[in-house]
Amino acid sequence: MRLHARVAKWEGEPAVLRVASTHNGPGPTSALIEEDPTVGEDAKRLRLPDGPSVALPEELSYLREGDVVRVVPYAGEFNVLYRRASPHNSMLLTERCNSFCVMCSQPPKEANDGFLADVWLQAIPLMAPETRELGLSGGEPALLGDRFIELLRACKSHLPSTALHVLSNGRLFNYLSLAKQVANVACADLMIGIPLYSDLPAGHDFVVQARGAFEQTLRGIMNLKRCGVKVELRVVLHKETIDRLPRLARFISRNLAFVDHVALMGLELMGFARGNLEALWVDPADYQAQLRAAVEELVRGRLQVSIYNHPLCVLDRSLWAYARKSISDWKNEYLPSCVACTEREQCGGLFASATLRRSAHIAPIFRGASG
Repeated sequence: MRLHARVAKWEGEPAVLRVASTHNGPGPTSALIEEDPTVGEDAKRLRLPDGPSVALPEELSYLREGDVVRVVPYAGEFNVLYRRASPHNSMLLTERCNSFCVMCSQPPKEANDGFLADVWLQAIPLMAPETRELGLSGGEPALLGDRFIELLRACKSHLPSTALHVLSNGRLFNYLSLAKQVANVACADLMIGIPLYSDLPAGHDFVVQARGAFEQTLRGIMNLKRCGVKVELRVVLHKETIDRLPRLARFISRNLAFVDHVALMGLELMGFARGNLEALWVDPADYQAQLRAAVEELVRGRLQVSIYNHPLCVLDRSLWAYARKSISDWKNEYLPSCVACTEREQCGGLFASATLRRSAHIAPIFRGASG
């Protein structure tokens, strides 16, 4: 599923619009979705306020009432910002970052992208108040400073019941003042996901390619928790992190037992991970002993633990209880052989990027079979 497309260009200013049905009628921030029988049975058009009726390309035929789009007429661009029916909505706040992680799936750019905050401040009021969860990501969202706080306030105002999950490297929260600002927004359900890749400073700093990052990250985690903000620790599993994973789990359980969740995550082969594939790739089936030891250590420490981005067939069965369906629906795939698997509905499947490299042990599971 694509979240962007190009159409014929037209005159007009960029706009953020909510898709509406013919029954509700278009307004200044609404795009009216219509059937287009002249083209085909499933063809649709969007009638824009003070603008043309634009034929939707096939890849955007999934648009429904309540979705939010951004149109850029002079470029003929359509970007889908929010899908009302999806549980995997997220907002890319900036592509700038103060780390340079060796496996980053969204490589940082030194770009003047402050307009993104403006776009999201227009989009948030158009989102459905019943939205269960919304991700805020980058780049590094905290680099936005006051604009980041403004975005959190907008979410609190317009989406008061929505759980907010911010992905951050945590380094800027070593400034207690920023952690206090986040806490003072008083969002009803906010968690900040922060990566920690090693129990040793040199190991973590190498993965994020930033000297001193380990100490900054730990201070950031402690400042956030000191201010009452929920924190999730995230560990991406690859050659540079897997050998010391049990030791990292022990470090967390002994020194950071106050965090709210620990996520152990499979590698997405995008961005820098694709370029560094040979240096990073390890078949998940080959690190089950380390993964099992890490989970056992964290569970003994009474920490909440989840395993993300792994199909069940490559996991030790003792770990199935911790596996989550975590891959966003628009980049989640299954292999043809998965059709026969009796655990298909419970399995998180694969990233679309797994066509580049995937476990040699992916195979259908049949209920009742030993393993």
